[in-house]
Amino acid sequence: MPDSITTLGFDADDTLWQNEQFFRRSEMHFADLLSAHAEVADLSDRLLAIEKRNLDLYGFGIKGFTLSLIETAVEVTEGRVPASIIAEILAAGREMLRHPVETLPHVQETLEQLTDQYRLVLITKGDLFDQERKLALSGLGDFFDAVEIVSNKDKATYERIFNRHGDGAERAVMIGNSLKSDVIPAIEAGSWGIFVPHELTWVLEHVEPPIADSRFRQIQHLGELVPLLAEIG
Repeated sequence: MPDSITTLGFDADDTLWQNEQFFRRSEMHFADLLSAHAEVADLSDRLLAIEKRNLDLYGFGIKGFTLSLIETAVEVTEGRVPASIIAEILAAGREMLRHPVETLPHVQETLEQLTDQYRLVLITKGDLFDQERKLALSGLGDFFDAVEIVSNKDKATYERIFNRHGDGAERAVMIGNSLKSDVIPAIEAGSWGIFVPHELTWVLEHVEPPIADSRFRQIQHLGELVPLLAEIG
C-alpha cells in the first residue's frame, strides 16, 4: 500500500532501557549532601530552574546534569560549598556514566519480531559518548538500521530523519516514553506517535497527551506494540 508504514523510530532512554532512575538517585544523594543548607523541596525547585536555564548551553545528559548540580550547590551555599561536596557530586556523575544498562521488559522480543518487517531507527538525545556506550552494552544495536543521536527532538528532526532513513514522516511511527520529545513533534511532522509511559519521567518532559489526534496511540508496554502496528497498518 502506498501509505503503509515502513519505518519505526524508537526512543532509547526509558523506552528501551532504564535511565531516569539513576538521575533520581543522584538527586536524592545531592539533597543529603546539601541538607544543612536547603530543604529538599526548595533544593529540587532550584535545581530544576538551573537545569532548565542550562539546557541551551549543555544540552541533555549526565554531564550537563552534573554541572547543574554543582551550580546549584554553589548557589544555595552562597559560594561556600566545601570542596568535598563538589568532589562527591563529580563522583556521582562519573558513577552515572558507568552504570549498567537494564533493558526494559518486552524490548528484545519486540525488536526481534519487527526487525525484518520495518526499517528500525534509534532516535535519542543526550551525550554522544554516553548514548553510544548504553547502546553497545544493551546488545540491541544490531536490530537498528540507523542510529541518530540528536541535541533536540522537534518536527524538523523527525522530518529530516525519516526522509533520510525511510520513506518520509507520513510512513513512519515514533515510539517513546516522552510526549513532549517523542510523540507530539513526530505527529506534527506527519508520523504516527505511540506513547509508552514510564513510571519515572523528567518533569520538563510532561505535557498533555494529544488524545484528539488520529495518529496518537498509547500502549502500556512494548509487548503491545506489534499488534497495534498491525492494526494501524
